[in-house]
Amino acid sequence: MSTHSKICLFGGTFDPIHLGHIHIAHAAVESLGLDKVIFLPCKQSPHKSTQAEASEDDRLEMCRRATVDIHWAEVDEHDLVAASPCYSWRTAESIATKFPDAELFWLMGTDQWQALPRWDRPEHLAKLVKFIVFTRDQIPEAREGFELHCISGNHPASATKIRASMPKHLLTDWLSPQVADYIKQHSLYAHGDVSE
Repeated sequence: MSTHSKICLFGGTFDPIHLGHIHIAHAAVESLGLDKVIFLPCKQSPHKSTQAEASEDDRLEMCRRATVDIHWAEVDEHDLVAASPCYSWRTAESIATKFPDAELFWLMGTDQWQALPRWDRPEHLAKLVKFIVFTRDQIPEAREGFELHCISGNHPASATKIRASMPKHLLTDWLSPQVADYIKQHSLYAHGDVSE
């Protein structure tokens, strides 16, 4: 790792990880010259009311399989094994300890950017990372003390729709072949629950 490497943290439930997630991460790599994107599957997003459908082990393994051939991608189980509550600023502090000379970024969608003031210690997180917000059309509102980089694009993949389609495997084209095979082998999302 170079002294001035750019490392981006990308947290999420990844239930399952799909090509839309990879598309977003790749857009960030291309736009900001990132050296690495670290995918961080979480135990349970504090901003979602329901539990992830796939187990932690399954979601971690799907992330690993989805990124196995991507040289700039890495999967870290920090948020799955850290003591609860695992706030984003704690994750950022941990990664900063591993890569003390790196420039850190945090990749998120517009909805997360809007919810950021409700996160635990958002101002402290803003001292640790620069924010990359992926948006389809709207321009996020800037916040004082928060460095914001916007990237735009579009991808149809939806984890909710993928889960709902799994009894008939209708939307596997939104998944990497390795992830689609894993879901089939382990009969994940077999009931097609569309709850989010």
